Parts: sequence; C-alpha cells; structure tokens
Amino acid sequence: MKKLVSFSAITLALTASIAHAATVNVYSARKEALIKPVLEQFTAKTGIEVRLLTGGGDALLARLQNEGENSPADLFLTVDAGNLHRAATAGIFQPITDNDVLAKVPSHLHGSDNLWIGLSLRARPIFYAKDRVDPSELNGYEDLAAARWDNNLCIRSSDNIYNQSLTAALLEHWGTEKTEAWAEGLVSNLAKPPVGGDRDQIKAVAAGVCDIAVANTYYLGLMEASSDADEREAASKVAIFWPNQDGFGTHVNVSGIGLTKYAKNTDEAQQLIDFLLSEEAQKWYAATNNEYPAVTGVEWSERLQNWGEFKMDTIDMRYLGENNAAAVKLMNRAGWR
Repeated sequence: MKKLVSFSAITLALTASIAHAATVNVYSARKEALIKPVLEQFTAKTGIEVRLLTGGGDALLARLQNEGENSPADLFLTVDAGNLHRAATAGIFQPITDNDVLAKVPSHLHGSDNLWIGLSLRARPIFYAKDRVDPSELNGYEDLAAARWDNNLCIRSSDNIYNQSLTAALLEHWGTEKTEAWAEGLVSNLAKPPVGGDRDQIKAVAAGVCDIAVANTYYLGLMEASSDADEREAASKVAIFWPNQDGFGTHVNVSGIGLTKYAKNTDEAQQLIDFLLSEEAQKWYAATNNEYPAVTGVEWSERLQNWGEFKMDTIDMRYLGENNAAAVKLMNRAGWR
C-alpha cells in the first residue's frame, strides 16, 4: 500500500525550495527599461532570479550606507566613474576577485583595487551646427576656450558629474594652471546660462542659440530614435566632432558595477557580472543605451558605427574620482556655475 505524503510535508518542502532558490539583488541607478531585459536574459540562461531596485544614484548610495551589513543588495550599478569612486570611498564595495571577469575589460576601466568594473562607455565630444561650422575650425577641448567661440558655446552646469569628470580628466592631462585658464575661457564663451541637460545643449545648437556644445553621445542617439519629430529634426542639424585625436583622445566615461561589501549571494552576483560582460549582453546593453561596449572587440551598434570611429582617452578611470574635488573647486573659481 502506497504511503500518503501529508499536505504539511509538501508545504515544508516547497518552502525550503523557495528559500534556497538562487537569487541576486541589484541596486541600479539605470532606469528599469535600460537594464531589466538583459537581467531577464540572465535569469532565462541560469535560473538565477534577479531582484532589481532602481532609483537615483545618490539615493541608492545613501540607502546602502544606511542599511550597512543588513543590506540585501549584492550588486550596485551606477553611471560615471566619479559616482563609482564615491561609492568605493564610502566603503560599500568589496573587490571583484574573478580574474576571468577582470580580464574581459581593460584595466583602466576598473576601479582602484578592482572595487568596480566598467560595463559600457559613454563619449563626451563636441557637437557643432552642420550649416554654420566648418569642423576644420575645431581640434580639441582646448578650442572651447578659444576667442572665436565667444558667445557661441553651450554646456550644462558645473554641478553635473559628467562635466566634473571631464574637468578631472583634463586636470590629470594638463595640470591646474592650464585647466583653470581653459575653464575661465569656456565660461567667457557661454551663449546662455549653463542650465538644462545634454539634450537641451544639442537643441540649442540646432536652434541657433550657439554653434557648438558639449554632450554625451547617447543623448544624440536618444534624439535620433525619438518619437518626437522635433527632437529628430534637431538631431539632424548637428554633427559630432571627436576632439584631441592627435593627442590623448576624446573623453569617455563608464557605467559600472561593483560587488557590495555585505553581499549574501556572491557567487550569483559574480555570475551576473560575468554575463553582463558576455558578447551577447554587451551588444544588447550598449545598443539599448547608445553607448560603447566596455569589452574590447565587441561590435558596435549600427548607430554608433554611423557616428564614426575615434580615438578614446585611455586615462585610468580612478583619476576621474580622485580629482573630482579639485575639479569642482577649479570650476567654481572659474565662475562655472
């Protein structure tokens, strides 16, 4: 006679199974639509459930600090080396130790002591009006301070981390004296107060408010693919100039990810990092965000290829964080608000 299994025994077995289901918890400063689909691909491939919490980078960092060792987060994903450095300095990361994972990304795109690793790259070149500017007039970031662009430059404020990181990189390349003179010249060339986001600067060029601007390329990608006809038209009126091609190259920054100090699911977390650096994930992630793959050799999306190849600055990303405070003080002294 077959033995009957009690309902309570089945319940206990299911509860135990659920409790031991493989999971990984991710705090992400990237919007859900820009990261969730690739996380779902990871779950489909590995069976590991990803629990995602999205929000502002500063708010998530504060939450991680407040939660301390009680935090459920296993991974923290955010944008800009300056923000990643801030998180590392706050002590929320532990080193990534998987050498195979680390080897996938060039070492200058790692945080100090491998506390984080880059996932994608965002370039910050010069944009110019196609109908009013001859690109032969441009050469490098130095040109942003040239007298010929008086009252003709658009850029967002010094509060923006992207501009802080650009200035931090220039500090490392040029030193304080040259960078401060550059920032003063840049401020004197502003066509309007440095308000609004990167898209606003591109739109200002298209509208004739200024002839040149500085912005991250992925904003142009968003405008080119926009459902808004006005945004698409504005995008069609500008072109990208890749500065400093005869020198250190065009400034690039990263989105990156780190393993949290109190991660409870470290194996699953490192598997997810490894997956995000796989060719399939890199292609999807970079194309969806209109950014460049962090893994060398991964093919660029068609849109990025259309913008042309260029020499990237290979400065160690740690300088963007380490020089941030000095960069902000310099920008303030120059009157960049």
